[in-house]
Amino acid sequence: MTRDYGQYENNWGTWKDTATTVNESILLVEDDEGLRMTLSDRLRSEGYAVDFAADGKEALNKATNLPFDLIILDVMLPQLNGLDVCHSVRLAGLATPILLLTARDQVVDKVVGLKLGADDYVTKPFHTSELMARIEALLRRAHGYPSQPILQFGALRMDVRATEVTRDGREVELSAREFHLLRHLMEHPGETIPRSELLQEVWGYEDGTFTRTVDVHIASLRQKLERDPKHPELILTVLGTGYKFKA
Repeated sequence: MTRDYGQYENNWGTWKDTATTVNESILLVEDDEGLRMTLSDRLRSEGYAVDFAADGKEALNKATNLPFDLIILDVMLPQLNGLDVCHSVRLAGLATPILLLTARDQVVDKVVGLKLGADDYVTKPFHTSELMARIEALLRRAHGYPSQPILQFGALRMDVRATEVTRDGREVELSAREFHLLRHLMEHPGETIPRSELLQEVWGYEDGTFTRTVDVHIASLRQKLERDPKHPELILTVLGTGYKFKA
C-alpha cells in the first residue's frame, strides 16, 4: 500500500536547532520502511540512540532482552501485532514506557492498548513535533521519579501496570489522559502542582501554553472519583496556582 508521507510534518527546524546529547535509547517498531527510516533519522538528530524492529516477533525479542528507555510501537505489525507485543512486555515484568502508533479508525486498539499497559498513543498521520513532545513527556515522567506499580490512598487505588483505578473496590472508567493526570497527582501527594507543570508532564505542551484543558479534565475526574464533586476531598484547587492531591 502506498502511503503519503507528506502528511507527516517535516519541519525539524522548528523543534530544535541542533542535536542534543540526550542519549536515551529508543526501540522503534514500525513495519513501513520509509516511515521507520524517517523517524529513525529524526530521533537520532535529537540525540537519541535508536534501534528498530520491522515485525512483532523481532520487537518482542529486543524489548525483553535489551535495555531501552522507551518503545515506540506500531499496532499493525506482521507476525505479532503491537497489542500482543505490549501485553507480553508487561507480562515479562518490564515497565519500559510504551508509546503506541495507531491508525485514525483504531479506537478499540487505543483503549485495549492502554489497558494492556501502554503509556500513551499517537494517531497516524501525526506531526513529528507532536510525537517528539509525547516522547519527551514520557521520558521525563520515567526518569523524574520511580514508578510505583500500586498507588493507594484510602479507598482510591491505582494499578499502574494494569491501567486500572478502583474506588471502594469498584472500577472507575477513565480516559487515557484522565488516567495519566490522576497518576501524576497521586505520585505527588500533598504537593501543589501548577497547571503549567501538568500541561508539560501529562500533555507534553511547551511552557507558556495557555489552555483550559487541565481544568476540564480535573472536573471530569472529580465527577468520577469524588463523593461530592462540588465539595472535593481528593483533588483540591489551589487558587491561582494549580491542584493538589490530598493524601
